[in-house]
Amino acid sequence: MTTAPLACKPPARRIDFSVPVFVLLAVVLGVLVILPLFWLFYYAFRGDDGAFTWENLAALFTDASLLEAYRRTLGMALGVAVLTCLVATPMAWLVARTDLPLRRYVRMLVTASFVTPPFLGAIAYEILAAPNSGLVNVVYRALFGLERADRLVNIYTFSGLVFVIACFTFPYVFTLVANALDKVPSDLEDASSMLGGKSLTTLRKVTFPLVLPAMLAGMLIAILQSLTMFGSPAILALPAGFHVVTTKIWSYFQFPPRLGMAAAASLPLLLVTVALLRAQKAILGRRGYTVLGGKSGTPRVTELGRWKWVAVAFVLAVLCLTIFMPYAALLKTSLTRAVGDPVNFSTLTLHHWRFVLFELSATRLALTNTLILGLSSATVVTLLALVVSYLAGRRALGGASLLGVLATAPVAIPGIVLGVGLFLSYANPTFRLYGTLWILLIAFVTIELPAGYQQISSAFSGVHPELEEASRILGASRMRALWQITAPLLRTSVVATWCFVFVGTIRELSATILLTTANTKLVSVIIYDLNESGDLGAICVLGIILLVVSFAVVSVANAVPILGGPATGHRS
Repeated sequence: MTTAPLACKPPARRIDFSVPVFVLLAVVLGVLVILPLFWLFYYAFRGDDGAFTWENLAALFTDASLLEAYRRTLGMALGVAVLTCLVATPMAWLVARTDLPLRRYVRMLVTASFVTPPFLGAIAYEILAAPNSGLVNVVYRALFGLERADRLVNIYTFSGLVFVIACFTFPYVFTLVANALDKVPSDLEDASSMLGGKSLTTLRKVTFPLVLPAMLAGMLIAILQSLTMFGSPAILALPAGFHVVTTKIWSYFQFPPRLGMAAAASLPLLLVTVALLRAQKAILGRRGYTVLGGKSGTPRVTELGRWKWVAVAFVLAVLCLTIFMPYAALLKTSLTRAVGDPVNFSTLTLHHWRFVLFELSATRLALTNTLILGLSSATVVTLLALVVSYLAGRRALGGASLLGVLATAPVAIPGIVLGVGLFLSYANPTFRLYGTLWILLIAFVTIELPAGYQQISSAFSGVHPELEEASRILGASRMRALWQITAPLLRTSVVATWCFVFVGTIRELSATILLTTANTKLVSVIIYDLNESGDLGAICVLGIILLVVSFAVVSVANAVPILGGPATGHRS
């Protein structure tokens, strides 16, 4: 008995959503990036009556207060860059290339200081170095029996502002220089030693030139951070009676608002940021720096000898000024009724904690809004970065590299400038998003997308496309291969990216300050508002809560390889 052969059923035709996803992403990223810039340029050439005008741009050259704000900003940025370089470079060398005791923990502490929002650090130094109530001045007057008018330090000065910004910017320079020192080929230094070069000679003629591009790139980052920072200048410069450019832009939003001037004043800051980023890219692309990308042997360790304790004192001083003293000031103020009260059993109180957690009506709303935006922004950015990195990195479609350009472009837009552009774009009658969480979500996604894309795209380089190709041969679409094959392999980088975007979101202030209303306040804005009213105890409680949440999330990110097993790719 013979049976008829079974007919081979052709495999079901799968729909490839790559093209629709590509078009959708191009539209979304284009709207996120291009729309705010369009309205920024539009309002820069628009008068109060709606007619075309050159007056706003002319004011950039004729308005003495605006010119003075730009002059101070440039001086502040250069001062921060020089100070951070003078501190971070020797500290990075001590940690990376010497026998400094506990150098591993020093690096961990400096890395952890990234979590500290600069505006919270500025408030901590208000507590420490305000001319009347600052703890340093209180102790100084008590020790020497001086009058209240006498003071040792005054943080409300231009030099005080430079110092505070440098304290919370130096980790950028430190990290770049320390990583570069880790990659300096040890055989070059060994060759110098065999030719009779002493340690200092080798450092000056071999090691230092190799890490110079990294140091210059770090200085440019420090300049960029200083130019675009709003929180610290608003907290320290405004009480001192002077503006920098970010606070000047913010002032144009006060009543009566001058939107055209705000847009025009933002344009030079945007152009300077683009120029600095291009300069940084050029420096890091130099041949002198690319040699550091190769593998190196065991790093050459220099023995400090009799200079060891001098080095330890230097490192401890830096850690005290940037981490220990600010954190101690926040904790002490949250547990005593007044800033100048001594710490003893009679002055310790939970009054500020009870007030913030149970009596301050804005706390619950601010915490809820912050968590909602942090969770949603981190999720949206991670998903966007994952899909864009896949399409751009694998060049799945023609023109996919455009997505990478659009995803990276917002890094050139300072937060305060983006806030102006988003306000002009979405506060109009067409969208009417001002006063809602949606405009803040758009702002956070735009700000954090470049960092998320860079982290996940670098992880893609560690995943070979063979598994994806095998999945495609078996009939899977590109999106299904990404979801079922590539994404699980990148779980470490995906989770770490999510965590760090979350932290970046909850500490953002520059754009947030222009986009929040009474119903959309966030913890960072509440802290700024409380600082204007002088309630430092409540500020410290909220700041500690923000720090605890940030450190907890970063700890989860660092523990991902343990939780998820061996990971493929690079960990962020």
